[in-house]
Amino acid sequence: MKEIRGCGTALITPFHEDYEVNYDTFRILVRRQIDAGINFLVPLGTTGEAPCLDDYEKERLLDTVMEQNNGRVPVVAGAGSNCTKHVISGMATLSKYQPDAFLVVVPYYNKPTQEGIFQHYKAVSESTSIPVIMYNIPGRTGTNMTAETTLRLAELRNIVAIKESSGNFAQISEIIRQAPDGFAVLSGNDDETFPMMCAGAKGVISVAANIIPSHVVELTGLLAAGKTEEAALLHHRLMPLFKGCFIECSPIPVKSALSLMGLIENRLRLPLTPSVMQTDLVLEKLLKEYGCL
Repeated sequence: MKEIRGCGTALITPFHEDYEVNYDTFRILVRRQIDAGINFLVPLGTTGEAPCLDDYEKERLLDTVMEQNNGRVPVVAGAGSNCTKHVISGMATLSKYQPDAFLVVVPYYNKPTQEGIFQHYKAVSESTSIPVIMYNIPGRTGTNMTAETTLRLAELRNIVAIKESSGNFAQISEIIRQAPDGFAVLSGNDDETFPMMCAGAKGVISVAANIIPSHVVELTGLLAAGKTEEAALLHHRLMPLFKGCFIECSPIPVKSALSLMGLIENRLRLPLTPSVMQTDLVLEKLLKEYGCL
């Protein structure tokens, strides 16, 4: 298994004027990430508007990533759903593209118990030989996966990591402290990458890296090397953009930024809508400060 470490980009999905996927632009975005030295790629996640993609589009997007990447960095394919059966069937379909891991979110809306979460991931992990990365984001799912449940799941055969976006540092620290050898904790929030990696996390699945991949790669590289003073300076320098990526629901702001940079059209599928003018003005100012415009 390739190590999932450092900075991974939660890739956006670009659309044409008719809201069909723009695969040509997507190829350019993937190559841009690889050329910037990204450590791994994460298509088909929430940032990629996966809930509004059909099965054909998901397959073609993953195929495009694998083709453009050509084995250079690990690829983690989003495969989450609030139905265990659907997750398993979706992973079976996507397995033919041979991603290095699947990213599977805690089931949303259903609000399962901790035992239900455990049984969900157990069934998912037993259905595939491809490693599974769990994703805890209670702000979107309505349910928090506790440290106890996470650590219980970390003992299973091919559950190898968790993307933690709970914002509960005590919980995250407990997972890092007790995690078995080989199990990684990844930050799911750009603004928490610095403290989490200082505590022992192995990297971040980043939204901001869509905009400034090399900067976020540098941040995780400094932290992995133990250069915390240099990393702290960079963290503080990047914090305004980290915050800017979430002034509206993600991926609305990051699509605004990429549109301002001339990389995509500012289009999202309903129920998401394009950024408001105030968001565009904030991001335009930030992009100029970072030399992106």
